[in-house]
Amino acid sequence: MIELVVATRNTHKTREIQQILGPEFKVRDVLAHPEVSKVPETGTSFEENARIKALAVSKQVPGVVIADDSGLEVDALGGGPGVYSARYAGSKATDTDKVEKLLNELARVRANENVRRARFRCVVAVARNGNLLGTVEGVVEGKIADEIRGESGFGYDPVFIPDGFEQTFGELPAEVKNTISHRGEAIRAAAIKLRQLELA
Repeated sequence: MIELVVATRNTHKTREIQQILGPEFKVRDVLAHPEVSKVPETGTSFEENARIKALAVSKQVPGVVIADDSGLEVDALGGGPGVYSARYAGSKATDTDKVEKLLNELARVRANENVRRARFRCVVAVARNGNLLGTVEGVVEGKIADEIRGESGFGYDPVFIPDGFEQTFGELPAEVKNTISHRGEAIRAAAIKLRQLELA
């Protein structure tokens, strides 16, 4: 079994990563390491933020660390909220607050069906002992729904409809979402690197 630490305190994300990787991996997050200090996400891109988190945490815990930074890019909002997806409605905002702000902004700019194109983007960085071992990216294209639909997932899942589907990520079963999602794509690519490290 390959053990790794995810540089996050988001238990939803940790659970999703464990589901994607399967029983070959044992996934923990920094909640299991209270000595790990909070890492400011000061980067201007998903890759930069993922690298910052992976490197910082890998200096504080033994073994392999992965960190992801991901978010929603909406064409009608000039690619926003982008790297600010998690903080879009303020640092204390709930997922519902963020989704409602997104829908309000789309209504404000009168975004019709044709300009509600969006994508989820995820970059995963792999590090060990303060050394970056690589980064990978996953992207899923889709559009923003007119209203919140579904109670599964987290973040913007209830308003994101992936291409080829009528349901939002919030309505799709976890096993379907994880097969097509941005995080699923990036984590599976990271798993290849992790297996190579294990064999090295």
